[in-house]
Amino acid sequence: MEQLNRIEIRGNVGNVNILKVGNTRVAHFSVATNFAYKDRNGEPVIETTWHNVTAWEGNKGIPPLDTIAKGFPVGVIGRLRMQKYIAGDGTEKTSYDVIANSIEMIDATISPQMS
Repeated sequence: MEQLNRIEIRGNVGNVNILKVGNTRVAHFSVATNFAYKDRNGEPVIETTWHNVTAWEGNKGIPPLDTIAKGFPVGVIGRLRMQKYIAGDGTEKTSYDVIANSIEMIDATISPQMS
């Protein structure tokens, strides 16, 4: 049986943090995706989900990290990674991160949609 861990998201970049790890740089940034539906009363609702993304500079399919900027639309393909950790209050927490294999800058010629 072939196993697959793949996630694809398209949305707008939120906060971006670029760090140096050894001789390379890594970007940690968020991407917001929206899901629109109508509630029981027929009123429109937009549900926003924030995804944490990690991208390593130099990987094939990853653009220069400095081109990843808040508000710009991107498409990200990667794998989902789950991590458990102990929070400051002693409770166990779980986080999910997208480890990017490729990032596509979408409509980079238009101005960003700031949130």
